[in-house]
Amino acid sequence: MHLTKADLETTERIKRLNIINSVTGIKPANLIGSVSNEGQSNLAIFSSVIHLGSNPALLGFILRPDREAGQHTYENILETGFYTINHVHESFAEQAHYTSAKFKRDESEFDKCRFTEEYLSGFKAPFVKESKLKLGLKFLQGIPIEANNTMLIIGEIEQLIVPDEAVDVQGHIDLSHVDDVGISGLNSYYKLAKFAQFPYARPQNLPNFSGEND
Repeated sequence: MHLTKADLETTERIKRLNIINSVTGIKPANLIGSVSNEGQSNLAIFSSVIHLGSNPALLGFILRPDREAGQHTYENILETGFYTINHVHESFAEQAHYTSAKFKRDESEFDKCRFTEEYLSGFKAPFVKESKLKLGLKFLQGIPIEANNTMLIIGEIEQLIVPDEAVDVQGHIDLSHVDDVGISGLNSYYKLAKFAQFPYARPQNLPNFSGEND
């Protein structure tokens, strides 16, 4: 298959949507938890969480504030200034997937999809109790992306919870240890398996990729 821009524009809508959503490869699967000032909780699955920096510890994610799921998350984050990012594990991937359904504003995905709200250390937003790796973030900035009416949400990590046994002495987190899953497209889920760990790349330590003897 070799598609040009013109080919994509004439491809049937659902097929085009699936192709473009899959073409980036495996993306992280995360549940973003938030709550309104009135106490109405919301939980939505996102596959767009990205690393923005380590000091300060910043993460970003993309949402569509003009659509129901994104709108509820966005409104809550603006109201309270806080939200959580919870990794999705194989044991509850199906439940996590269905948080993308268009529930009403007064219906909580925690209840509908059988997740447990967990409030830790006085943090304003709800964590997913079932998740082993979760983060609490403070909202810093929303950057509109005019090209497609989306929003880049930037937050700073204030809480980080991960099992001790999943972190090595250098701070590497083994995501396969907590049975994390990834997403391709909108509804295909993949297991994660660690197969290698390479040293920090330096020009003077470049391996002999050719396999030939020097």
